[in-house]
Amino acid sequence: MGWRAVSLIMVLWFSLPAQAKDPTCDGRWVNPITDVCWECLFPMSIGNVKVSAGKLPDTPNPSSPIQFCPVPPPVFERPGIAIGFWEPFAMTDVTRAPGCMVNMGGFTIPIPGAPTGAGTKTANEHPGTFYNVHWYKYPLISWLNIITSAMCMQGGEYDIGYLSELDPMWHNDNLSLFINPEVMLFANPVAQMACAADALASVAGKPLDALFWCAGSHGSMYPFTGNIVNESSGLNSAALLTERMDFKLHREGLIMDSVGQNRAVCYEYPTAIMPKSRYRYQMVNTIPDVANCHPFGRNVMLWQTGKEMPVSKKNYGYLIWKKRNCVVL
Repeated sequence: MGWRAVSLIMVLWFSLPAQAKDPTCDGRWVNPITDVCWECLFPMSIGNVKVSAGKLPDTPNPSSPIQFCPVPPPVFERPGIAIGFWEPFAMTDVTRAPGCMVNMGGFTIPIPGAPTGAGTKTANEHPGTFYNVHWYKYPLISWLNIITSAMCMQGGEYDIGYLSELDPMWHNDNLSLFINPEVMLFANPVAQMACAADALASVAGKPLDALFWCAGSHGSMYPFTGNIVNESSGLNSAALLTERMDFKLHREGLIMDSVGQNRAVCYEYPTAIMPKSRYRYQMVNTIPDVANCHPFGRNVMLWQTGKEMPVSKKNYGYLIWKKRNCVVL
């Protein structure tokens, strides 16, 4: 979509007849300077040597700082410097109000027929709920021109990349089986008990990629829908659905990943199984957490104090950080 699509949405919105603001929607524009935890860029590395430390552990990096990457003829290969850092590359809205653009100031795009999770439940209904998720492309490093090599950052424009209201699979666990059929293998107590190890690993450092069906302390990565069966807190649900959406977009081939190995750093690859250890999340709406980011799966109880008001409308925004391994040519 890009800025033109964002502008079109704004024009259409303000040209609509006057109507009451959706009382279930709120949010604020994210300030790319003051609302971002810039310490989350670290650690940075050249080859496998750390040149700056960070609060959180790093993922593996190439053993050699000098890499040779293919380029068009007549050169064929060109040497470069292998670097690693953590890049802010996407944002998510997690909301019970259909069409609520939390990270774009809290206005609502009318989407007729979109399911909603808001409302009062009866005593016979399960204690769960449903959230929609919006995915934004957020190439912040490119905007600020911090790194000039095109191979070492996400380029392009601010982009509304995905609206779950338009995806019937996000609303229906049975339909989602088309893209996550393996869920049947992990819908048992033994597989879910293994997630305790992933939860502990997320608290101690980073999650376990081998337990890909687990979202640490947040719950289960499956199914790839907005349904939460037992909601412990809105902040926990929002973090879980941010991680599910990331996994879902990996599965659909819409997100590529680089790998911190020799030669592999020259490319990005499709990865049907999300390497969750290469991701972090940071809350940016409605109360930004500018001091910390967290590995996928880390318990929200460690940071949630003061991040949600008692009168919360359950609209959340998260910034997603991704480990970037690349070669500066």
